[in-house]
Amino acid sequence: MTSSTPAPPVTPLLSATGLHVTFPGRRGAPPARAVDGVDLALAPGEIVALVGESGCGKTTLARALLGLVRPTSGEVAFAETPLDYRPQALKAYRKRVQLVLQDPSGSLNPRHTVYDAVAEGLRIHGYRGDERAAVADALSRAGLRPPERFFLRYPHELSGGQRQRVVIAGALVLGPELIVADEPVASLDASVRGEILALLLRLRDELGLSALVVTHDLGLAWNIADRVAVMYLGRIVESGPVEQVLTSPQHPYTQALLSVLPEAEGEAVVLTGEPPDPSRIPSGCRFHARCQILASGEARAAGVAEKCRTEQLPVLDAGDERAQVACHWAHRRAAGKRTA
Repeated sequence: MTSSTPAPPVTPLLSATGLHVTFPGRRGAPPARAVDGVDLALAPGEIVALVGESGCGKTTLARALLGLVRPTSGEVAFAETPLDYRPQALKAYRKRVQLVLQDPSGSLNPRHTVYDAVAEGLRIHGYRGDERAAVADALSRAGLRPPERFFLRYPHELSGGQRQRVVIAGALVLGPELIVADEPVASLDASVRGEILALLLRLRDELGLSALVVTHDLGLAWNIADRVAVMYLGRIVESGPVEQVLTSPQHPYTQALLSVLPEAEGEAVVLTGEPPDPSRIPSGCRFHARCQILASGEARAAGVAEKCRTEQLPVLDAGDERAQVACHWAHRRAAGKRTA
C-alpha cells in the first residue's frame, strides 16, 4: 500500500493580507470603510471572480491591488514581494499587472488609431524591440485577425466587441502575468459577451495568464472562474471553488444574488433594508439588516438571531481552496448536519 504525498501549497502570484481602505467622511460624516479587512490570493494561471452588488467595495479592492489606491492598512504582495509605492516601482509593477476596464469606449482615445492605442504601453515603458510585430501579435492574440487590417482604424469604426478586444490587446502587449478585469463584458451584447469570456479563458490556457474578474454577475463567474469570492460591505462573506459556492451557496447574500439569475429555480429573493453604506457598518453580521433568513424567522429557530445582530464574524481568507462562509446561521446549520 502506497501513501500519497499531499501537493505542496501553491505560492500566490498576487495576495492581499488584512487589507483596509478607508476614505474620510465629508462634512463631518463618519469615514467610509470601503475595504474592511480583506484577505485574498490568486495563484498563477488562476481566474478568480470577485462578486458583489454596487457599493460593496469590490472596485476599490481591485484598485488597491493595482496600486491605484494606497491601503490604509494591510499589505498587497506580488510574487511574495510587498508592493512598493514609489513611482518607478509602481511603473514596473503595472507592466506585470494590467487593468481592463468595463467601457472600451471610455478606455480608448477616439483620436488614436488602433495601432497607437495598443502601442501606447510599449512607448511608456520604453520598449526596444520591434513595435509593429509586438502590436500585431497582441491584436492577433486578442482575436483581431489579420491584425494589420485594424492598424489604421479608429474606435468609432469598430463594434463594441472589437473595441474590447483592442483594450485587451493593449493589456497583452506588455506581456503581463495577471490582468484585473473590471466588469469586462457589462457593456456588451449577450452574444459578444460569450466571445470575450472565451477569449479570457483561451489566454489563460495559452499564456498561463491569471485574472481577477470584478463583476456583479454570478452567472459570469460560473462561466469563467476557478474560484469565487463574494463581497458585501467591504468584506468577503463567502469564497471557494466556483462550482461548490454556486451550486451550494451557504451565505444568504450569495443565495439572494443567485436567485435573480434567469436560470434560477424558485422565487427571486428581494433584499429588504437599505443598500450597503460603508460609513455606517452595523454591529454583528453586516448583512443582518437585509437578511432574508433573519427576516423569515429561520435564524431565530436555529438559535442564532441575537448573534446575527450583535456578534461580528471573523474575516475570511479568500485564498483558501475550501469553501468558507461568514454566517452564524450557516455555521449552526453545518454543525447540526455533522452531529446528525
